[in-house]
Amino acid sequence: MRRDWEVVIGLETHAQLNTASKIFSGASTAFGAEPNVQACAVDIALPGVLPVLNRGAVERAIKFGLAIGAEVASRSVFARKNYFYPDLPKGYQISQFELPVVVGGAITIQVGEGDKAYTKVVHLTRAHLEEDAGKSLHEDFRGQSGIDLNRAGTPLLEIVTEPDMSSAAEAVAYAKALHALVQWIDICDGNMQEGSFRCDANVSVRKPGQPLGTRREIKNLNSFRFLQQAIEYEINWQIETLEDGGKIQQATVLFDPDTGETRMMRSKEDSQDYRYFPDPDLLPLVISDAWKAEVAATMPELPTQLAARFQSEYGLSAYDAATLTASRDTALYYVEVVKLAGAAQAKIAANWVMGELAARLNKAELEIVASPVSAAQLAGLVMRIADNTISNNIAKKVFEALWNGEGATADEVIEKQGLKQVTDASAIEPIIDEVLAANAKNVEEYRAGKEKAFNALVGQVMKASKGKASPAQVNELLKKKLG
Repeated sequence: MRRDWEVVIGLETHAQLNTASKIFSGASTAFGAEPNVQACAVDIALPGVLPVLNRGAVERAIKFGLAIGAEVASRSVFARKNYFYPDLPKGYQISQFELPVVVGGAITIQVGEGDKAYTKVVHLTRAHLEEDAGKSLHEDFRGQSGIDLNRAGTPLLEIVTEPDMSSAAEAVAYAKALHALVQWIDICDGNMQEGSFRCDANVSVRKPGQPLGTRREIKNLNSFRFLQQAIEYEINWQIETLEDGGKIQQATVLFDPDTGETRMMRSKEDSQDYRYFPDPDLLPLVISDAWKAEVAATMPELPTQLAARFQSEYGLSAYDAATLTASRDTALYYVEVVKLAGAAQAKIAANWVMGELAARLNKAELEIVASPVSAAQLAGLVMRIADNTISNNIAKKVFEALWNGEGATADEVIEKQGLKQVTDASAIEPIIDEVLAANAKNVEEYRAGKEKAFNALVGQVMKASKGKASPAQVNELLKKKLG
């Protein structure tokens, strides 16, 4: 980004709460049903129907508030947000405005990788409960549009940040951290393809020291890749517009993945345009301290807590700990590997979970819960590396065999394929002698001070032993023979 411009980003995220029924009715929230078969009288706003609040949705909001260190309001109020759109049966949406259920809180994010990685705290303004609208369908209707009200009334938690982020990378890191958290505490399944987790990005630019610029809101981004692309395009578009002497108009825009561009949908409304007022059909939501304590007792160990424990108990770096706790399933898998292999092997286990296993899962487009290599199998592999039964290179062959189902355990694969590492000096020395005799030039170069020549000789010995010789033994014996 150009140094003479500052970027200001805030995100609004809709997390669909994983209750079995809707927020104000008993209709099912299951995904994939035929249009309009899961829309009851309440959802389609038949005259005389009344909303009844779903206790499970409230408890999920409490969980989220506790997880981010926010204030869970003892008293919050539902309001009517008035606007007219075909997929909004009542002509208003039941939401929360002045008195939301969750106030404040923060999420710590890890941005970047390696030496350039840094942590940042993103502060949250609020999180409030609301109902989802239906869905307009524009395909297969012979030039007409249809309305599916199955989604109408589905419970949402809208999570709003302060404008704390200053790059697309930070926005994506925050969205990923939030996505992991809502799944971790089991309030949302996080399925972005099904619309269970979708982000709106508010983006503005300004000169350093100037007041906040006019923001544009990019709506309904349902993948991290689209979120990054949309924000980057919008930043560049706003800067170019201002540098060309134009003005930014506050607006709601959509991102087109096919063109990689945003386009204006409508001029942005302000809160007064929605004519909020308290919903007369719903009493204020009162949450007692006892209820909060009851929910708190069901909370799992949080990602930040587990990451801190990985650092203190296992000696992992902040980056490794953050990576391993980016998803609860990954964290649970890793914990099981360390439990079986021993805490002394925690670093080796971390390297394998984040490295070889993660790469293979990514290539196969599998989640870790569907990994062909179980935590017990990987633990067995780690133990054989630790006790020098196999080298790291041989371990990759064993992992490949386990992945392909060619053995039940690492020990079975090692035995069946004869992969046990050779550590007996009397077996390695003859191989070294042959390599030295066949590579006189490398020997001469090493004795002349060229360190790379030594590495070449090690490689030749390992090749001659078919990778079975202990690398540590090879190094030690080779140095002795070279004087």
